[in-house]
Amino acid sequence: MDTLTYFIDVFLHLDKYLGTVINNYGVETYIILFIIIFLETGLVVTPFLPGDSLIFAAAAFAAMGMLNIYVLVTVLMVAAILGDTSNYEIGRLLGNKLIKSGKFIKKEHLDKTHKFYEKYGGKTIIFARFVPIVRTLAPFVAGIGEMNYKKFISFNAVGGILWVVLVSVCGYFFGNISVVKNNFSLVVIAIVLISIMPAVIEVLRSRTQK
Repeated sequence: MDTLTYFIDVFLHLDKYLGTVINNYGVETYIILFIIIFLETGLVVTPFLPGDSLIFAAAAFAAMGMLNIYVLVTVLMVAAILGDTSNYEIGRLLGNKLIKSGKFIKKEHLDKTHKFYEKYGGKTIIFARFVPIVRTLAPFVAGIGEMNYKKFISFNAVGGILWVVLVSVCGYFFGNISVVKNNFSLVVIAIVLISIMPAVIEVLRSRTQK
């Protein structure tokens, strides 16, 4: 039972155990990272999995030569884009049933995502990439609302690429600085805050125009 608990803990907090995972599994680490990011973005019931922090940590290890940064970024971008696409399809096919059941989705999380759509429309798919929980629910809500698929996939690709590249760049160049290592959680929060600045600017700009 202790072994099972340990593996569950590693799965849920892979960003903290990533060094050990790389040493134990080598190249297979890319597959593990792909699965985590895919699930975090692709299943509406798994917004609790590490996203920003995992990408940041993986890029920091890539800077130490333990992972290939180009392979890493490519794998994570594909996982992020496919994850959102999967979530869109789940929303389109099963969304209303899942909401009515009330078992898997918290109403406050859904309401928060709806507010994002009211503010940013289709751009929500891009902006939501940088906001935990909303990132997982945005494509799901887009599927429920039957957002035009070509429009969705365009925003999905742009958002997925921007999210992975920006967080990876931060992790690659700053992840191994001692101050950053010792204050990792604060750094992740700072990344999220900086990442959502475009959304804040967009709101301020639209209000100014009105």
